[in-house]
Amino acid sequence: MSREKSEKAVNVQVLLRCRPFNEDELRNNAPQVVTCNEYQREVAVSQSIAGKQIDRVFTFDKVFGPSAQQKDLYDQAVIPIVNEVLDGFNCTIFAYGQTGTGKTYTMEGECKRAKSGPNGQLPPDAGVIPRAVKQIFDTLESQNAEYSVKVTFLELYNEKSLILLGHEEISKEATPEGEELIKCGKLNLVDLAGSENISRSGAREGRAREAGEINKSLLTLGRVITALVEHLGHIPYRDSKLTRLLRDSLGGRTKTCIIATVSPSIHCLDETLSTLDYAHRAKNIKNRPEVNQKLMKSTLIKDLYSEIDRMKAEVYAAREKNGVYIPKERYYQEESERKAMADQIENNQKQFEELQVKLDAQIQLSSDLGIKLNNTEKNLDQTCKLLATAKEDIKAYQYTLTEKDFIIAEQKKAAREDRLSAVNRSVVNDFQADLAEKIGSLSSIIVASMARQNEQLQCVEKLCHSCLEVHNKIEAMRNMVHLNKAGIKASVEDMSSMVSSNFSSLGQKFHDSQEHTSELSKFIIELLDKIEEETHKLDCHAARAHEAQTTSIADFQKAYEVDVRLVGLRDASIENMAFLDEHKSIMECATSDAKRKWQAFSAQAENYSKDGADFSTAKHCRMELLLQQCVKTVDGASKHWKKTHESINEMSSEHVTAVEAIVRNAVESSEQHYLEVGSSGTEAMENAVKNSDDIRRHIDRLTEHETEAASGIIANVKTHLGTLKDLEDDHAGRTTDIVRHTQNTFQNTYMDDEPSGDTPTRSETDVPSKGTIESLRSQPMEALLEEFRENNPYESSKEPKPSLIPRSPLIQLN
Repeated sequence: MSREKSEKAVNVQVLLRCRPFNEDELRNNAPQVVTCNEYQREVAVSQSIAGKQIDRVFTFDKVFGPSAQQKDLYDQAVIPIVNEVLDGFNCTIFAYGQTGTGKTYTMEGECKRAKSGPNGQLPPDAGVIPRAVKQIFDTLESQNAEYSVKVTFLELYNEKSLILLGHEEISKEATPEGEELIKCGKLNLVDLAGSENISRSGAREGRAREAGEINKSLLTLGRVITALVEHLGHIPYRDSKLTRLLRDSLGGRTKTCIIATVSPSIHCLDETLSTLDYAHRAKNIKNRPEVNQKLMKSTLIKDLYSEIDRMKAEVYAAREKNGVYIPKERYYQEESERKAMADQIENNQKQFEELQVKLDAQIQLSSDLGIKLNNTEKNLDQTCKLLATAKEDIKAYQYTLTEKDFIIAEQKKAAREDRLSAVNRSVVNDFQADLAEKIGSLSSIIVASMARQNEQLQCVEKLCHSCLEVHNKIEAMRNMVHLNKAGIKASVEDMSSMVSSNFSSLGQKFHDSQEHTSELSKFIIELLDKIEEETHKLDCHAARAHEAQTTSIADFQKAYEVDVRLVGLRDASIENMAFLDEHKSIMECATSDAKRKWQAFSAQAENYSKDGADFSTAKHCRMELLLQQCVKTVDGASKHWKKTHESINEMSSEHVTAVEAIVRNAVESSEQHYLEVGSSGTEAMENAVKNSDDIRRHIDRLTEHETEAASGIIANVKTHLGTLKDLEDDHAGRTTDIVRHTQNTFQNTYMDDEPSGDTPTRSETDVPSKGTIESLRSQPMEALLEEFRENNPYESSKEPKPSLIPRSPLIQLN
């Protein structure tokens, strides 16, 4: 039986796919001549013959219209074929049709242009080949079995076969027992060339020869199909390499599927009819597919023995001719099956009867429910009336409860006002005491701050007096400088008298004296500049102190403006305290800075005094040394003159006249040079005296200016002391006024809510208890309905009114 099933003939499966109109056909409004009916699997082609409209209808295994997608074709037609390949069959799928009808698109798709989706999914335009490969690998991976997949990629062009991708044939495996077990499936996916005529393809020369070779292959394929359909003795497989490769797929042991592609346009009508005729003829080809699997010998022998035993039993039954021509085992088996079917029919009959009974019960129940519904509608009208009455009663009860709630709320309000008045009175008293305490502490703090400011001002006054003393010392230094200048003048005169004996030594000494005088002048100028700088700093400090005092006075005036709010007064007091602390710290910093600068100035003045004394001492010593050097020089010159006189006397008499002329010229030049040096010395002395007088006058001007500045500072300090005193008195007066105003406000102006006697005396109101009020509240709707149903049973003797809601009568169900 298994062999008979495997050798059973199967027709070639033919699918037809019609592509949609392309852009050129839509632009030219080409008529449609092909109509696809996917449900009836028919394709109708409209053609005009001799002026008559004739429709030719072709029936195929499956038909896919222009709107069909790649996935639809693959799911319906190709998935079963791939599953059969995995079961061990050889299968072939090839596309046939005119060029441009979608053969390559159907087989390959457009995977190169589109990107893969998430998780390795293929794009929607993927064709049969990529989808089949993906299905094969997914199925083999899900079975968790060992497998081997081999791929061969052939190209048949101009009757030449090119192996683009190949493998070695390995198709046998050895089992552990040493027996052969072969199971393999083969899937051929073929994309044929265009089937149009050479004259219609538009090819020329080389292209025409290529088209001729292609048509030769397709014509041979058509002859093979015709021979197979007509069951001819000779099948021309060897006339073409294409038919030789597809030999097993056409009339062999392979399951074959042909996908015919056509165009719906009238311009391709002839080629469309040729393709449809070709595909329709191929439908009649029969193949005998066989599973590529050989069972083990033991299993095959066991099946054969079972078949032999069964056939022997049938022969024995036929030979006996006892009325039963089948084996007893089969007879018993059929009897048991017949009894089982009879039992099943009986059970089904019982179930049918039970269902019929239930149906009758449901019909009766529906009828009863209809009657009850009518009665319920009648009772509903009565309930609506009672509900309206109950709502009126509820409104009356709610109004009474609202009145009682209002009375209770008014009484609670009066008690709350009494408590609030008592609490406010105690709060006001506490605030008055707290405010008086804070204002007193603020006044004491301000008085202490003013005292500290007075002390600081006194310190500033002392500093100013000290500054005047410093100026007196500077005056003393100036006198000392004047005395030094007189001493220097006397020394210069002595030096001038000594220069007459030795011009060269006197010029050198006078130059040294001039340098020392310039150094002294520079020192005095630097000292005066430093004094002027310190005086300027004192002026700046005095100006900053004056500025700070002015700012503090302005802030005091702003802080004590009229402000009747008590919270504002407290905030202003806090701000004044913070400002006074800040002003205190500023004054302390200014005082410490002034003390530090005064100490530095005193030390510098002392250093200057010491330097001046040391310089005068050094100058005096230097003058003495210079005088001693002059004396020594004169002595040496006299000794040298004596030696020269002696040498002259020793000269010969013949040279006396010449020597006397030379001496006379030397004496004259010496006297002339002496006169020039004397005039230069006198002029230098006059310049020194003049410069000393200028320095003295400048020191006098600076001293006078500093004295005036110190007097101005003392006057400003006294003025500020008076202003601060006035400010202190004003602040104390204002603070006293604030305290007096606060006491007056809270003791005399603030009025309590005195009882006027017009309000009626409190009386005990007859207020119902909480339980009584709760009993007057309406019950929930569910409780009211339950109570109403208990008091008014379903069987009512009153005449019901017709229902207000129109309802259609119930139809009795059969």
